[in-house]
Amino acid sequence: MVAGTQAEKAAHNSIGLFKITNVSGKRRDVVPKTFGNGEDEDEDDEDDSDSDDDDGDEASKTPNIQVRRVAHHGCVNRIRAMPQNSHICVSWADSGHVQVWDMSSHLNALAESETEGKDGTSPVLNQAPLVNFSGHKDEGYAIDWSPATAGRLLSGDCKSMIHLWEPASGSWAVDPIPFAGHTASVEDLQWSPAEENVFASCSVDGSVAVWDIRLGKSPALSFKAHNADVNVISWNRLASCMLASGSDDGTFSIRDLRLIKGGDAVVAHFEYHKHPITSIEWSAHEASTLAVTSGDNQLTIWDLSLEKDEEEEAEFKAQTKELVNTPQDLPPQLLFVHQGQKDLKELHWHNQIPGMIISTAGDGFNILMPYNIQNTLPSELPA
Repeated sequence: MVAGTQAEKAAHNSIGLFKITNVSGKRRDVVPKTFGNGEDEDEDDEDDSDSDDDDGDEASKTPNIQVRRVAHHGCVNRIRAMPQNSHICVSWADSGHVQVWDMSSHLNALAESETEGKDGTSPVLNQAPLVNFSGHKDEGYAIDWSPATAGRLLSGDCKSMIHLWEPASGSWAVDPIPFAGHTASVEDLQWSPAEENVFASCSVDGSVAVWDIRLGKSPALSFKAHNADVNVISWNRLASCMLASGSDDGTFSIRDLRLIKGGDAVVAHFEYHKHPITSIEWSAHEASTLAVTSGDNQLTIWDLSLEKDEEEEAEFKAQTKELVNTPQDLPPQLLFVHQGQKDLKELHWHNQIPGMIISTAGDGFNILMPYNIQNTLPSELPA
């Protein structure tokens, strides 16, 4: 995992590369076996003591975290690893610079050692970036690698401009003429998972735009997505016609891009969160599932295929002896709520392990696997 810092002094910022091993977990029961009155739910609790002890041993395993740090001048606004070559990453700095880095030596060092940086106090190492682009007129947050063309990159700034990067002879050639179509800061952008020349972007002006780099510097399609700033977008990798967007007013919407020209393309709109949406991402393994983080310190998981089921709710009440009732004010598509982190910034689904999510926040990061999605880790985690 790669992450960046936002330190009090610019010179104290760094890029961190994390190696996490010995990841384990424990599934919790929806209803505890012992209720508040001290009575056991089942008479065979005593028979289960051995399995409970095993669960306790499993839960006592502590994950091992190692880190290597690379000096980065200025706050890291956003950082992304190239999907085709994960040792190459790009960072957006609050200094207005976009930098490309080769982290292969640090990844190799972590792979070969079980102790380096284990206590979290690894020294900050100095390394020059492969490329340092200063052509943006302001800092930015929007950045994305192409999943189809290795090395192709987009970066968008707070002055509404987007630059295209193309790999060239071991380096990158940045088009000096930007894509221009938004009237305010470009907050996020993402390449289409199906069309190698198409990408989408969102802006503080409330709009979402779809671009085709073969058709010039103006958007092929633009529409008002929200009545407030649009902070984040996510393109469904398994159903490429679906695009999700999250807004500063706490709402997020799902659109079917095939319906844009015919009228209202919104297929789902949710007003559950009451603070700005800070991250949104479709699952890499389930086309109907996406996760959202918000300024209300919640990470929520949604399954658009779910509908209210009266029979299922009645069965659930019977199983729990009506000690747990189904909330009436929650959307049926809300699958899971994760809390406990403060100032949630970003989330990502694990590409190789179904159901696993990594979330970053002002007070650290979590690795979680919601019990009602997937709760079995593979015997060996992918590297």
